[in-house]
Amino acid sequence: MIQQNEKPGLRRDLGLMQATALAITDMIGIGPFITIPLFLSTMGGPQAMVGWFVGALLAFCDGLVWCELGAAMPKAGGSYYYLREAYGPAGLGRWFSFLIVWQIIFSAPLSVASGSIGFANYCHFLVPQLSPFGVRILASLIPIILIVLLYRGIGELGKLSVILLVGVLAGCLWIVAVGIPHLSLQRLTDFPPGAFRVNWVFWAGLGHATLYALYDYFGYYNVCYLGEEIRRPEKVIPRAILLSIGVVAALYVLMSSSILSVIPWREARTSTSIASAYIERLQGSGAAQVMTLLMLWIAFSSIFSLLLGYTRIPYAAAVDGNFFRIFARLHPKKNFPYVSLVTLGVIASIFSLGKLPDVIGSLVATRVLIQYLPQAVGLFVLRFRAPELKRPFRMWFYPVPGVISILGWLYILGTSAVKSLIFAVAVLLVGSSVFLVRSKLRREWPFAG
Repeated sequence: MIQQNEKPGLRRDLGLMQATALAITDMIGIGPFITIPLFLSTMGGPQAMVGWFVGALLAFCDGLVWCELGAAMPKAGGSYYYLREAYGPAGLGRWFSFLIVWQIIFSAPLSVASGSIGFANYCHFLVPQLSPFGVRILASLIPIILIVLLYRGIGELGKLSVILLVGVLAGCLWIVAVGIPHLSLQRLTDFPPGAFRVNWVFWAGLGHATLYALYDYFGYYNVCYLGEEIRRPEKVIPRAILLSIGVVAALYVLMSSSILSVIPWREARTSTSIASAYIERLQGSGAAQVMTLLMLWIAFSSIFSLLLGYTRIPYAAAVDGNFFRIFARLHPKKNFPYVSLVTLGVIASIFSLGKLPDVIGSLVATRVLIQYLPQAVGLFVLRFRAPELKRPFRMWFYPVPGVISILGWLYILGTSAVKSLIFAVAVLLVGSSVFLVRSKLRREWPFAG
């Protein structure tokens, strides 16, 4: 008789340290090094730093949603599994689980595109002769290069993850270490007139700042996708999520404070390579060149890992019968999901021609609308539908964090740029239409019987 824990290929080898390190690595990529100028522009001054704290609060509350669901259902797939179970695998859960994979076809390329644009912007620091058009073309070429690099069998990626983590932490700690002696309360509180006048402009600006903060915090939940490979998941998953949010939030505040203490915010908000400009101001052009190379390594490594990981999601869903069969194809000789790789890479190349604020805004709005908001609601639905479900971790101060999470996601959507919201709604509507047509042809819910 085969026991449940004897599934081939899935071994519970990740402990708390590894899971927390993995979450931190996923959270910190090129994000904070390209969003600080965007932060400052949202509210026109250093008061936008409030967005870091609002984003941390929302990430913490939503993290508690993931903690309860991840500890109760430590399955590979994360949201794909949670939404299916919360809303019913024979009913609405089929629709939500399909949409999770559908939105990956768009949100994954948007994630890769944001890193590609950041890579190209830092290249412009090294080669200032590049025109704006040249920077865009370079950004669009990065995903194509990734397709070429990934179009082969991939073995152990542990070394790549370790190198990525070392590079990321080196960049962050370098910025903090050289900046702490220069911390300036005067510059950090150099607020423009009317900075805290509470009106619709303030709330809209804070919503945009929080959106960029959440883009940088995204990844705290990625350990949930590895639920079947974590030891004692009922304890490790919640601890890894909450620890990673706390560590990264503190690091982001220190980095932002260090940079704004050295570069006046009116200058910083127009920079496209803020980390390089900051090091140049403190340590000269030679050090700035080294920092720029480090930023390029972080950007390229992170989007390499992103594209590699995301290509497996449509493939796994297709193998499971819940997505288009063509995505289940493996390369005949090298055994990797080449259809998924090429599809996501080409879409990412197209998205990389866009503007960074539009790319990040569309990414966050799409994920909030289709994944995070339904999942936060799903926590309450699951509590009602399955009160008997064993819950090793129960949300602290239930139901307050869940309510804050739902309201926070609605706030993000309500203050998103119109074009980003239109994009997210379009992905939802088109995906729902595709799901209904596919279900009708296959005589599945809601057309079964």
